[in-house]
Amino acid sequence: MAEQAKITINDKEYAIDDLSNEAKSYIAQIQLIDQKVAPIRAELAILQTARDTYSNSLNAELAD
Repeated sequence: MAEQAKITINDKEYAIDDLSNEAKSYIAQIQLIDQKVAPIRAELAILQTARDTYSNSLNAELAD
């Protein structure tokens, strides 16, 4: 017998097949949002690094 797919939510494990269709829909939406948020967070980290670099360069220029 194959093991059921499970998901952990708030430290509690659930068998996905036992969830309501509405709960499965919410999970799918959360997963979709997480997929869209990940590249935005990565871009934000890049932009923050660039900003910090420019800020440091400005401070060095003003110190001269």
